[in-house]
Amino acid sequence: MTEPSTEENESSQLERDRLLAGLSSVSDAVIMTDREGRIVFLNPVAEVLSGWTQDAVGEPVAGVVRILDEQSRQAVELPTMQALRDNGAVRSARPRVFVGADGTERAVTLSGFPFAKDQGEVKGAVLVFRDISLRRGSERALQQAVWYTNDIIATLREPFLVLDRDLRVETANRAFYAHFGVSPEETEDRLVFELGNGQWDIPGLRKLLDEVLSRTEPINDYEVDHTFPDLGRRTMLLNARPFPPESRNPTLILLAMEDVSAMRERAEELVESDRRRNEFLATLAHEIRNPLAPIRSALQIVRLSGMEGKGVRTATEMGERQVELMVRLVEDLLDVSRISRGEIALRRERVELGSCLRHAVESVAPSCQERDHTLSVTVPAQPIYLNADPVRLDQVVVNLLVNACKYTERGGRIALSVEQDGEFAVIRVTDSGIGIAPDQLARIFDLFVQVDTTLERSAGGLGVGLALVRHLVEQHEGTVEVESAGIGRGSEFVVRLPVAVATPTRREHVLPAEPPGRGSPPGMATPDPRPDQGKGGPGRPNRTSPPQGALGLRAG
Repeated sequence: MTEPSTEENESSQLERDRLLAGLSSVSDAVIMTDREGRIVFLNPVAEVLSGWTQDAVGEPVAGVVRILDEQSRQAVELPTMQALRDNGAVRSARPRVFVGADGTERAVTLSGFPFAKDQGEVKGAVLVFRDISLRRGSERALQQAVWYTNDIIATLREPFLVLDRDLRVETANRAFYAHFGVSPEETEDRLVFELGNGQWDIPGLRKLLDEVLSRTEPINDYEVDHTFPDLGRRTMLLNARPFPPESRNPTLILLAMEDVSAMRERAEELVESDRRRNEFLATLAHEIRNPLAPIRSALQIVRLSGMEGKGVRTATEMGERQVELMVRLVEDLLDVSRISRGEIALRRERVELGSCLRHAVESVAPSCQERDHTLSVTVPAQPIYLNADPVRLDQVVVNLLVNACKYTERGGRIALSVEQDGEFAVIRVTDSGIGIAPDQLARIFDLFVQVDTTLERSAGGLGVGLALVRHLVEQHEGTVEVESAGIGRGSEFVVRLPVAVATPTRREHVLPAEPPGRGSPPGMATPDPRPDQGKGGPGRPNRTSPPQGALGLRAG
């Protein structure tokens, strides 16, 4: 037997060096053994995963590498030993647990390969293992995300479908199956338009899905009316969203359906009920108003007949007050009906605001006298013209003054002022009354809302006046606001109406302003043209002293 030549030894060493260099560069962990199973090489990846270094060279691989079964936790034979024994490649059928030198466990896949010289003699084996722990974690996280998403979809009360790009159903939730009476076998992997013998072949749905695919944007609250064979006529709100949401080529469409048929029917019932209520209120108001006219006439006849006696006069005055109260309540009922049906129409003309204020003050003067209120009125010297309905404008101011009168203690103060602020006329009604709680400010202009409902402060009325004020002001393209510092600290209502800036023509009907001292109610006068000297500011009533150009009215 001849010894290998020096050239052969050098060639063998070169081949070994190339092999080890190649094994060092691979991303999998590699451990090489001799034919007796002793370690001859570990690549860097194997060192990191096993916790062993090149000091393990020469040690039996079975004493260094521990492999366990994932389920039984029992030690299993290394593929290298089987590869050496059977002279063939061995791959583990399922992942195993690799236990490192420090006891760290990793999920790995294992393979064993024998290697031989040119003559075919087995010289050793190679153990290759790959750490799949990170992949396992990613797969587990992905699976949990899928379960989480499926649970969300399953708990939705509305029917829900997931469609692929070809509009085939990938999955549906339980609400869909229950609502439309179908099974998963009848639904999944079928075109949505073929479901239920074609009952979902709806033109509106086709248009919706085409828009989602072509625009790759979500579509919200798309309404579809359709007659289903088993359900009858249904109104559905459809919401569709491409998925992934930012992709130009979405692979899925998420389709949610809400059956709003019952809600629509209920809404129609409420509209009909509201219509019948309004008709009832209008009928009731007319029926109540009919006997009021002869009652009022009878009281006037008694007053004009000259019948003497304190008792007759007192009874007559009491009857007239009650009739006026009934008339106000009836008008409130009629206004509720008019507001609800949108039947309050404006008859606009060019009007001078001061004239409307005079009429309003005349209307509320008796109420101020009865409750011993002080009413101060401030109007600018320069007339302010509006394009407005004079009757409805008068109603706005009267309602605000009546409201202030009702909710101000006896002997209180009420102030009405007007000023021009740019393109708007500003009307302010301020009182020293019971005030408004902060939580009531937002709803004070709603129908049937009253500032105070306790018996001891009941001031009558139906809570319609302020709602009517807002409605009429908005019809005039204006705004109304309320401010109050709180209970017991009074309130202020501010109305802003656009000013008519055009010069009136001869064809326009203009309500002229009354000159001072003619036709003005007690306590009201056209202001002095000099600027206001009080602390309240221009055009604003002064709480401590009567403003310039306005007279304080002390009724009674």
